[in-house]
Amino acid sequence: MQISNANLVVTGGASGLGAAVARRFAMQGAQVTLFDRDAENGAGLAAEIGGTFCVVDVTDAASVTAGIAAAKAAMGGVSVLVNCAGIASGARVVGRDGPHDLALFQRTIDINLVGSFNCMRLTAAEMAGNDAVEGERGVIINTASIAAFDGQKGQSAYAASKAGIVGMTLPAARDLAMLGIRVCAIAPGVFLTPMLQGLGAEIQTELAADVTFPKRLGRPEEFAALAEFIVECGYLNGEVIRLDGALRMR
Repeated sequence: MQISNANLVVTGGASGLGAAVARRFAMQGAQVTLFDRDAENGAGLAAEIGGTFCVVDVTDAASVTAGIAAAKAAMGGVSVLVNCAGIASGARVVGRDGPHDLALFQRTIDINLVGSFNCMRLTAAEMAGNDAVEGERGVIINTASIAAFDGQKGQSAYAASKAGIVGMTLPAARDLAMLGIRVCAIAPGVFLTPMLQGLGAEIQTELAADVTFPKRLGRPEEFAALAEFIVECGYLNGEVIRLDGALRMR
């Protein structure tokens, strides 16, 4: 699939990795619809790139269904989904204040994993009606994390949610193969997103020190470049790709 012919929906598109994907795809000629709960930044970015913005809660089926309908009306269809919506949480299984808060664990799973699946299932159903180009009707890219493989202390909820993304990649690709839809996931390392930018330069330097090479945080534009490659490489399917500068957390 050529990016210039793509109709992209990107969740979490108002900032960070999602915003980088939206900008890159729009620059290559794709039509873009942003899903996010941040109306101010989402609408601003949509205006900047000539795209569409929808307030969407990825965990709510009705909200996602309405967003897909709006995206279809604006773009004429949906051929690419990039799921970037998510949250990071930190708490030990048992900490100073007692056991891990169950509601926090459930919320992390609900947004990161269930939200990604919710958007994937509903968007795939829409993609199934697309005209096939060389047998292909759509591409779905979910965002995992290297925490799925080597999560650190305090990352039980986050790592579990991202491990779920990894675990569903291959079976989802197999399920959707008959419809001509590919499914992949990107597992980023430490990236310079708004969340990390707010931690300050000293902490950013400490995080970058553990990266094998290059000794820096990942750039959202690099995540977007990999998403573009996955869309355009028609033989890439069912794969989880680490994007981490060879970082192995410990």
